[in-house]
Amino acid sequence: MSRRPLVRSPLAFAAVVAAVFLAGCNPDGMREVNGRHMQPLSGKMLAEIESKNMEKESPILVRIFKQESEFEVWKEDKTGRFALLRTYPICRWSGELGPKIKTGDRQAPEGFYTITPGQMNPNSSYYLAFNIGFPNAYDRANGYTGAFLMVHGDCLSAGCYAMTDEQIAEIYALARESFLGGQKSFQIQAYPFRMTPLNLAKHRNSPHIAFWKMLKQGSDHFEVTRLEPKVNVCEKRYVFGAETSGKFNAAERCPAYKVPGDIATAVQNKQRLDDVKIAELVNRGTPAVPVKTGVDGGMNPTFLTAMKLNGGPGVTIRTAAGTIPNHVSAPAEASTANTFSFASTESKPVSGPRSSVQVASAAPSGSGGIGGFFSNLFGSKDDGSQVASEAAPKSKAAPAKATEAAAASKPKTAPRQPAETKTASAAPTKPQAVQPSRQEVDADPQQSKPTAVTDFLNGAAPTVPSGGFDGRFGVSR
Repeated sequence: MSRRPLVRSPLAFAAVVAAVFLAGCNPDGMREVNGRHMQPLSGKMLAEIESKNMEKESPILVRIFKQESEFEVWKEDKTGRFALLRTYPICRWSGELGPKIKTGDRQAPEGFYTITPGQMNPNSSYYLAFNIGFPNAYDRANGYTGAFLMVHGDCLSAGCYAMTDEQIAEIYALARESFLGGQKSFQIQAYPFRMTPLNLAKHRNSPHIAFWKMLKQGSDHFEVTRLEPKVNVCEKRYVFGAETSGKFNAAERCPAYKVPGDIATAVQNKQRLDDVKIAELVNRGTPAVPVKTGVDGGMNPTFLTAMKLNGGPGVTIRTAAGTIPNHVSAPAEASTANTFSFASTESKPVSGPRSSVQVASAAPSGSGGIGGFFSNLFGSKDDGSQVASEAAPKSKAAPAKATEAAAASKPKTAPRQPAETKTASAAPTKPQAVQPSRQEVDADPQQSKPTAVTDFLNGAAPTVPSGGFDGRFGVSR
């Protein structure tokens, strides 16, 4: 697959900047942008990009895995397909495994989301941030509520995915370079865990299993093609890879559509093989994990171990993967946590290669040269508007435990509640067959019967399909 040359033009820059300033208002009022958003990619990252046959400006795609507390950045290589660039350990996420349902449930979202330049916040009170885009069409069709759900720094979460400041600086820079290279938007795929047969077997008793099987369909599309899956929503469910002359409406009946034959065959074959493995694991006695409520997220073992060894919270801990601030508490099970299962959680994962957790680096920002030029583009506040803020709308006496609200001041340490931090990641499989705030939120999603293999392609997605890279220099909003 050939790729169009990446062309930087004043019009492309202007479009990106216009989208940024239309994003929304910062409750802190007008402030000068601090320049963090213009930190250049490190020499190490640039060398890694080149070694993987990628370009600095090529498109990116993100995958998030709650249970493993891992954040993957994929980047399009010169073959036109996505390859894994780096895996970041997540410093903190809140809530339980499962989708976000309502404002205040502290749930970090799960699903397929689209990030445009207008969702990037260079002036976040949490170092840097970008809005995930919750609720998307699927969420709205199912009546889910919430707003200002972010990926940001500061390692503190009330419904967000929190990284270290060093990590978010590098992730933000990767997104910035892709936008300036012409990418209109990038996709986030947020999962409860890696969609492996073992994990699905272990979580087979969860009330969210039908929703997760739907998400797996999107994951399988990506796994077999290494292309960003096209996502639509109809009949209150996600649909992947659909081609149609009709129109998708999230709450209405799906139009007649088809999935390209080679992709449909590859996805169905993968599904059948996975179903066989799941059945084998269950028959061999793989125990189902307890269904827990009242827990409050997780933290990657890299950071959890560092906190335990250094007596945190209350001290600033510097690790190879980034700095943990002194106000951060490790997740722990709350006294109110409930468990609805007597099954043991101890089952050894299937042996196989693990994806390595690599360290993020953030080079200091420059004040002059090209950095200064970009800063003028992203940093002007002439019209008094601001980029999207993750701060939730002001409310009367919102409990600190349930919100990380006012963006003007960093939240004090609030007692952190529980979490699942067990990790088990497998290296991504090779494509098959196909050549070529912050106030957050809980409730069980609408359940549907698990789809059979024959219905497997009727399944999961975001509101705005990113679709190819035609017309890449415009910025959709």
